[in-house]
Amino acid sequence: MNLLDIIKKPVITEKSMLAMDEKKYTFEVDTRANKTLVKQAVEAAFGVEVKNVNIINVRPKFKRMGKYAGYTKKRRKAVVTLTEASKEIELFAAE
Repeated sequence: MNLLDIIKKPVITEKSMLAMDEKKYTFEVDTRANKTLVKQAVEAAFGVEVKNVNIINVRPKFKRMGKYAGYTKKRRKAVVTLTEASKEIELFAAE
């Protein structure tokens, strides 16, 4: 598995945006990734120092659309905490 394929996208919610003030960033990651791979991928992609990684498995939800019913995809989220000396990750680059 390539390091750059581990991180799928950042999770942009109100809660995750407030956590960015404490240098905690939330990413949706590959379901096969572990904490060590996520740490290596974030350090390689953004050039920062990672202090801690917490991983959450998000179970699929049951959804209906009229008579059709099914489940959403299962996901895996990683909350990455950066060190105090590390620089910030620029998710929204305004040029």
